[in-house]
Amino acid sequence: MPTTVTMPKLSPTMEEGTIASWHKNEGDYVEAGDLLLEIATDKATLEYLALDAGFLRKILIPNGKSANVNQAIAVFTTDKDESIEGFLKCEPKSVDVPKETVITEEVPKAAVAIGQTLAKATFQPEPALENYSFNFLNENENRMASSPLARSLAKEKGLDIASIKGTGPGGRIVKADLEQAQPLADFSFNRNQTPTEIPGSYTEEELSPIRKVIAERLQESKSFIPHFYISQLVDVDALASLREQLKTLGLNVSFNDFVIKACAFALRKHPNVNSGFNSVNNTIIHFKTIDISVAVTIDVGLITPIIRHADYKNLGEISVEMKALGKKAKAGKLKPEEFKGGSFTVSNMGMFGVSGFSAIINPPQAAILAVSGIQEQPVVKNGAIIVGKVMNITLSLDHRVVDGVAGAQFIKTVQHYLENPAALLLN
Repeated sequence: MPTTVTMPKLSPTMEEGTIASWHKNEGDYVEAGDLLLEIATDKATLEYLALDAGFLRKILIPNGKSANVNQAIAVFTTDKDESIEGFLKCEPKSVDVPKETVITEEVPKAAVAIGQTLAKATFQPEPALENYSFNFLNENENRMASSPLARSLAKEKGLDIASIKGTGPGGRIVKADLEQAQPLADFSFNRNQTPTEIPGSYTEEELSPIRKVIAERLQESKSFIPHFYISQLVDVDALASLREQLKTLGLNVSFNDFVIKACAFALRKHPNVNSGFNSVNNTIIHFKTIDISVAVTIDVGLITPIIRHADYKNLGEISVEMKALGKKAKAGKLKPEEFKGGSFTVSNMGMFGVSGFSAIINPPQAAILAVSGIQEQPVVKNGAIIVGKVMNITLSLDHRVVDGVAGAQFIKTVQHYLENPAALLLN
């Protein structure tokens, strides 16, 4: 008897899933436990194993299409040639997720008329300007002595003959002088090109499952959590030096690894920051373990893999684990236990060289640390102005859980560890 495989509910918040890839083809015999397909959920891309053996007779939802939870995505039979006609008559349609939709209906009629007029218009170049290509070579030829060969080579190579001084008789410019010539300025553009898009036209793109959850959670976070921010400039000269020393020993630790470790030690000293808020019960959550979520950018959005018991792990362990989690995150292979939970978040945009930013709290957590790029700037040390390396960090806090003084004490502790990084080598 034909049976259907339906879209499974792979996470508590999942309402629909996108077929990332089928690993079996129509007509294949599938053993129980075989990898059947991969499904992109609101959290990650997960593998789905066949629960029962049988023949995959019909794929109802192809690669790249979406289906609601419990919607049929394939038809199986126990016999290879068993009729599935009755099932196909009720074949469900996939949820089409177009990558781009061109919207023109909302463009005002007047704008359309203007756009069509512009599209039909032709611009005749002024004869004297030759499509606005300002060739100063002809002018220079009239006022400057140069050999015919030099003029010809300059024109061929696009060199500004006016940018050099001749060494020939009477200051005449010769071939050898062209080695010092600058490229000829080119102000040309094609006046005959006309815009092809109607003014005001645009495209729209559907949110990916992960991006939908990000949008919902961050909107709720910014709307309902009373954020406040504390920033601190950190002298990272010693940190940069220690990192280079560790490299010579074969330990390639990132600046972010140091930040994670510093936050772990600071959370141990300030457990009130290692907290959250339960908006359902209006209660404060006190996390018993220090599990640091780390924001990682992936193609479809953002995900936060977690370093569990971060305060008990040394820098090398944090570095290895973070690299592995980052690689799995970008491949969409994180397991739920690797990104669900966490008591505190680190968001690092230092690799982009930004000088400062404020991050949005990841509920139900009560705090997130934004880490900016390392900048070289004048600093005062021992009464003298020198060039130093500094990094700006900004702590976002939920004022329902953490007060200003507690937040200030925490960020100063993080600063202390980053400016005295040898302490981070100790457990």
